[in-house]
Formats: sequence, C-alpha cells, structure tokens
Amino acid sequence: MPIDLQPPPPTEQAQPAANASFDAQYEQARALANSGQPALALAAYNALLARSPGNVDVLLGRGIAYTRLERWAEAQADLEAAAHASPDYADVWLALGNLHQWQGQPEPAIAAYSRLVTLRPDEPSGWLARARAWRAAGKLPEARADLAQARSLGGNAAEIDPVEAALESEPALVAAVTPQPRAGNPEAALAAGYTWAASLAGNWLDVGSGPRWNDQTASVRRYMGRGSIGVETLRAHRFGQTGHAWALDAYADLWKGAYANLRYQRATSNRLFPQDAGRIEVWQALGGGWEASLSDDVLGFDARVNIYGASLAKYTGNWYVQLRHQNIVSEGSHSSGDRLLARWYYAGDADSYLEATANRGRSDDPLSLAGGQARSGGGSLTWVRYWSRDWGSKIGASFSRAANNGRNDARERGLSFGLYRRW
Repeated sequence: MPIDLQPPPPTEQAQPAANASFDAQYEQARALANSGQPALALAAYNALLARSPGNVDVLLGRGIAYTRLERWAEAQADLEAAAHASPDYADVWLALGNLHQWQGQPEPAIAAYSRLVTLRPDEPSGWLARARAWRAAGKLPEARADLAQARSLGGNAAEIDPVEAALESEPALVAAVTPQPRAGNPEAALAAGYTWAASLAGNWLDVGSGPRWNDQTASVRRYMGRGSIGVETLRAHRFGQTGHAWALDAYADLWKGAYANLRYQRATSNRLFPQDAGRIEVWQALGGGWEASLSDDVLGFDARVNIYGASLAKYTGNWYVQLRHQNIVSEGSHSSGDRLLARWYYAGDADSYLEATANRGRSDDPLSLAGGQARSGGGSLTWVRYWSRDWGSKIGASFSRAANNGRNDARERGLSFGLYRRW
C-alpha cells in the first residue's frame, strides 16, 4: 500500500469546537482523519477553509480525507490546488501519488512520486512508493532501480523485500523497453514524470574533398497520454550553400500493440532539403517481443521521390534488434538499401543505450555517366547517456563508402553530438 501521510493518532479525539483556535481546530481535524473518521474530518476541514480560504495545509488534509472517502475528483482538485500554491511541499506530492496509485493510475502516480523524490532525495519512503508505481506500470527495471535506492538509504527491509519478491515473479521482459521506446526515435517515447523534452543535435561529415558538411537540429516535444508531438527546426550547410527547414513529428498509439509515426517537413527551398516531405510508418506488435512496420516517405524535390520501407524487429532482454529494407523510387531510377540495427539498453531502463548499425545499398540509374550501377556500405556507433533524470547527451561516429563498377569513389566519416533536457 502507498505510504500514509497522517501521524499516529493521539490518545484522545474530539470533534472541533466552534470557538477553538485555528491551530487547535486543525489538530482536531487531523486527529479525526487519523482515527478512521474521514467524514468528520471532512466537516472539520470545510470549517477551517471557511476561516482560511486557500490554506495549503487544510487543502492537503481535506484532499486526503476525500481520497479516503474515494471522492477522487474532489480529492484531486484539492491536492492540485495545494501543489499549485506550494510546489515545493513534498507531502502534497506524496498525497497526489497515493491518490493516483489507489485509482490504478500508475503514470500520474510516477509523476507525483518523481517530484517527491526530487524534494526528498534522502528519504527511502519516496523511492519505495515510486517503485510500487513503476511496477504497476509494468516498468520493471525502473522499479528495481528505485528499490535498490530505497535499500541503500536504509529503507525498511520488511517493506522492500515483498515488493522485490513480487518483481522477481514477473515475466522476464524489459517492460520499460517494450513497447514504449519508438523504434525510429527512442526520445519520442514518454519519459514517466515528464511532459516536455528538448534537444539540440549536430552532425559534421568529412566527405574527403572540399569543405566539411554539417547540419543541426533543434526540437521541442510535448508528451501526451497516447503519444507525443515534436516541433523541429533544421539547418544544413553543404556545397557552400545553407538550407533551412522545419518539421512536425508525431507518434500516436493506434489499436492494441500498434503505433504510428507521422511527419511533415517544409523547407525554404529544395536545394538541400526537399521543398515538402512527408512520412508515415505504422508499427504492429506480433507477440513474443517481435514487431514489424511498413513505411512510406515522400520527398518533394524537382522530381518526386518515394522511399518505401519494411522492417522486422525483436525485443529480447535489454536488447532491441531491427532489420530494415528500403526501396527508393524516382522517375527513371531505383535504389534499395538494407540496415541492421542493434541497440543495448545497458542501464536497464529506456533512456541510456549503445546503438550500432551496419548498412548496404545499391543504385541502378540508366542515365548515370558511371554506367548506372553503384554500391555503398557503412556503419555507425552511438552512445546515449542520461546523466540525471533531466539531462542526457549523445555522441556518435559514422563511416561510409561508395563504389561505381567496382571502383572506390568516395569515403565519408562523420561525428555527431546531442544534448537532451526533460521537464
């Protein structure tokens, strides 16, 4: 059960007297609540609020009384008002977490308990409460991490051990990874306890001859109950030219086991970015940790380009492995490519991971001066690490080479960096 706010009951209880001082009436209201009389406590808190409207302590007490009477909406209204008035009042966040946990709403409970452990990082009770909520949400690695933190802070083993034993009896799936992280963009998944995220990323590419290419992307993303939506601004500098674009990128849950990625991008010109670009990809869970997707990207250059994709992926333990095939079709030419991706969530959560990719491609263009046949291949290695619950970073390296008719033509090497912030 979630931890309780009220102190042990005093030896005597009495209904509040009309002429009692405010402090005495408040203590009597607490005593009534703590002695299992929430209805009488509610009447007392109502009288106190009439004397001191908006009093945060009284709103907290009445919110707890409403919670015990299972008058959920009224409880939530009082507790949210108290949180708004006093956002650093830890007991309010504990009460909000308990309210949502008792209603079977683990995600908002996690959000409230996260605020609690931020305010009281050295108290094991908050970590234990959040561990219970993580478990209710099916996010076992996070639950285990919070239990370990509670134990390291000297938490009560009699409370921690039963939760830990229950976790060990759960199926050995990394629920924090399945299916929340979106295969194309792990940062698009909901990070429990947050509603916003921002990122700034850059990439530098050495193409072997001429100045290096570079591009940057800044984004802000809003998380919602069934998905997320991001706004991005993009910049690219290549061939001595600079281009800019903006994009809307959304992830949405569909039917059971399915979600979609929808994207629209618009550029100021079609020199470095397509004038207009759109994307749709639908993922479907197949059971046993498997999932598959179909996608279509439309790029609005002078000649329209379609990129048709299909992928098959598998979650196993802390690993995610994906094989993707793409066909790139434009007027008079056709290309295809394959990419193998392996992602290891080494911290046992859905935030920090190492990712490696290997890819190969083929292009057949009958109008090409090189005879119409080109081959390419490459790979990348990326490290994403959240140094705290709010801040993360990314560093990556890539390489590729292309050949025409068996002749090596170009080699490219790249470095990428990123910074993440959540709140």
